[in-house]
Amino acid sequence: MLPREFYNKDTVTVARNILGKRIIRKINGTEISGIITETEAYRHVDDPASHAFGNQTDRNKAMFEEVGHAYVYFTYGMHYCFNVVARHPKIKAGAVLIRAIEPEKGIKKIQKNRKITNLKNLTNGPAKLTQALEITKKHYGVDLTKDSKLFIEDGIKPGKIYESPRIGIKKATEKLWNFKINIKKI
Repeated sequence: MLPREFYNKDTVTVARNILGKRIIRKINGTEISGIITETEAYRHVDDPASHAFGNQTDRNKAMFEEVGHAYVYFTYGMHYCFNVVARHPKIKAGAVLIRAIEPEKGIKKIQKNRKITNLKNLTNGPAKLTQALEITKKHYGVDLTKDSKLFIEDGIKPGKIYESPRIGIKKATEKLWNFKINIKKI
């Protein structure tokens, strides 16, 4: 399991370093896992696209709290997005959006949760990922540095990391804070 210190760095650094790590989700005795293949960094006062850019709210409160915890929010009135709180100790807020994983374990359960069998589109987006792993608002604030039903551990050493603008935002589009790796195994 990744220690709290892993998340106690600049948010952009963590967004890059978490690529290749393995997310573990335990559901009723079934373990689902996948390798993190896409992330986005969201910082604080220098990032108008971040939920934390303005003041602290009930929604973004986790971004201002202890690193290594889950920040889960509901968007578009239908989807959850899963983030990991990560930031340098001198910065007030930050989180890394986990955008995609490459499924490893529990693929049948993931397919059932997603109600599809197409492996290519199973977990290649933040809403697909949370649906596949059954991550909801009840996971808001979960400590990902403890062995629980949701945590992140070491995985594989990623190869080339691709950088691009973040997806679906209108502000701070010049920041190349979307990071991806390719590890197609399935």
